[in-house]
Amino acid sequence: MKHTLTSALFVAGFVVASGIPVFAADHTLSVNTALATSDPLYKGLESFRDGVAAASDGKIEIKLFPNSQLGPDEDVLEQARAGAPVAVIVDGGRLATYVNEFGVLGAPYLANGYDGIRKVVTSDLFEGWVGKLQDEAQLQVLSFNWWQGERQLWTRKSIATPDDLAGLRMRTPGAPVWMETVAAMGAVATPMPFADVYSALQQHVIDAVEAQLPAGQGSKLFEVTDHLTKTAHINLITGMVTSGEWFEGLPAELQVVLREEALKAGDVGSYGTRDSLAQIEEELKAAGMTVEEVDVDVFRKATAGVYDKLGYGELRDTVQAIAAQ
Repeated sequence: MKHTLTSALFVAGFVVASGIPVFAADHTLSVNTALATSDPLYKGLESFRDGVAAASDGKIEIKLFPNSQLGPDEDVLEQARAGAPVAVIVDGGRLATYVNEFGVLGAPYLANGYDGIRKVVTSDLFEGWVGKLQDEAQLQVLSFNWWQGERQLWTRKSIATPDDLAGLRMRTPGAPVWMETVAAMGAVATPMPFADVYSALQQHVIDAVEAQLPAGQGSKLFEVTDHLTKTAHINLITGMVTSGEWFEGLPAELQVVLREEALKAGDVGSYGTRDSLAQIEEELKAAGMTVEEVDVDVFRKATAGVYDKLGYGELRDTVQAIAAQ
């Protein structure tokens, strides 16, 4: 009897010391992202995981799935709409399918850097969009302050003006605002999952891709492209979006925990991204890429018509006014 009690105490002590929870969490949320674990934004996801565990007293467990391990973003969104306990880091262009206003966040040259666009995605205007998304698509935004940097062009040849992009098949997400932007810049918009980009470039299925520096470096695009052209055409702000049905089924205090911790973690990842960009650019040069500065105004003028074409002209002015406050 004494031996049995001693063994039981030893096992219990091992479980506590090793950090293995004695009791399983009441709720589990699986978070999918196309990003690699080396991406600065991933540090924000780790912060979210740890912050939620602490703030919920272990009632919610966050599981992270980098490199699109749960599938393409669109597939995960559909799983969330069906009520599955999943979340995905996703851009506004994809959400515009359900609530059109989200699409303006991915429109060309809307804002510069993180601080201005953060004001937009924490505003009362944006919170109204969040409510519409819940009502119309059963999707819940936890926070939308996950900034990934500006999108640049990754090509095999030097690019100076939109004319140089004529005929190039360029990968972009399959949302209207992204495809119209790429087309306005002069390329042939070619939608595909980001996880497929490296092999598509390698096999010459596509000629180019537009992506932010951390994602491009994490996916080793420097191995299959030669030139990085700094057009900064899209200021990539993304959000953590989960199932509206699953979220509404949580106790109110846990709903608050998820949204508060997602906002805090978004700042961790976003400021980490900002602080990493100069170093990433130097590392890309060291890897053999030619980094080119161009006249951005030429690309800005070429893409200006995207707003009116998609009906975002008036909304652009409102959003830019908030960002400038």
